Amino acid sequence: MGAALSETATQIPDLEVVAGIDLFESERAYPIYPTLEACTVEADVMIDFSSPESLASYAPEAKRRGLALVIATTGYSSDELAIVDELAHALPILRSGNMSLGINLVQQLVREASKVLGEQYDVEIVEKHHNQKKDAPSGTALMLAESVNEGRAEHLEYVWGRSGGDAKRTSGELGIHAIRGGTVVGEHEVFFFGKDEILSIDHRISSRQVFATGALYAARYIACQKNGLYSMADMITERSAVTTLLAQREQVLISLEHIPRDMNLVTELYGSLAQNDVLIDMISHTGAAGGYIAIAFTINSRDIKRATEVVHTFQRAHSEVSVNISEGITKLSVEGPGMEFQSGVAYRVFSTMAKADIPIFAVTTSERKIDYAISSSDVKEAVAIIKEEFAI
Repeated sequence: MGAALSETATQIPDLEVVAGIDLFESERAYPIYPTLEACTVEADVMIDFSSPESLASYAPEAKRRGLALVIATTGYSSDELAIVDELAHALPILRSGNMSLGINLVQQLVREASKVLGEQYDVEIVEKHHNQKKDAPSGTALMLAESVNEGRAEHLEYVWGRSGGDAKRTSGELGIHAIRGGTVVGEHEVFFFGKDEILSIDHRISSRQVFATGALYAARYIACQKNGLYSMADMITERSAVTTLLAQREQVLISLEHIPRDMNLVTELYGSLAQNDVLIDMISHTGAAGGYIAIAFTINSRDIKRATEVVHTFQRAHSEVSVNISEGITKLSVEGPGMEFQSGVAYRVFSTMAKADIPIFAVTTSERKIDYAISSSDVKEAVAIIKEEFAI
């Protein structure tokens, strides 16, 4: 891994390997020191691909230096993990059982599959590695097992392989199997076994360069973070706060204000729209003083005639209600998996639009998507500035 990191770092302009920590000397373009304490070179981040035993030796010196850490070692004991947790109060630390960007996407897929397939499917994990790997199961297999349980209401208990004359599978277990042989860099497969069907999600690595690239990106990320314990998922979700922009044109925004706060009236309005086959979207209710509420929603322009008849009929029945219909509206959807775990996305979009003096007429949100109703004439500029803000 040291050689892979050194080679890969030369291809990333803003990163430089300035020193190595190794008990054995080797020919490198940078000095090698036997311990971190002996190292006289200043650095921002240390990447650890060594062994669990080295943690206790470098932890005090890393803390003294304020050195951010990328910990890629696996096989830690509970006591060693406690050291990492304690150290994270003083340093920014990114720890992961697998530095591959792809395997972290696989974790998300496994979590979603577990949510959808639920209790009716048996889950098994098989991992394969070279014959010199010390720990089993691999840290990645454990990460994937955790992802399975994150998608379930009731957690499965881990079973480490099977043997004996009574190895019948029970419904509450998750089997994890380790295979060792040859020079396999790393393969992991998660199986979901249902009635008469099997779903499998697998990931294979053919070169250690994958781990080196992920670790170096992690080093760049963790160097800018506050003290705390981070994961590859944190890094990836920051990069994926916004990944997709969709513009749905030919929308109409309908606003009704001064509606008496009576749920029977609201039911009457929505019922009339449904009976007239008017599809509504971006629904918002706003509480108002004096016992009144305001309602807004968007529709497709093809439904404007029917929708107009409905809301004006409602207005005639309730004279205090005011109606405003705005055409030429586009629903701009800002999406990204990172929204679920990252705050401030809505603020960045709002501030970007405000600087460009683009009015926002309505907003609705979900875990991974924010919809903005804006004037169709502003869509081109809005898309350009959001892409620039989120580097997409």
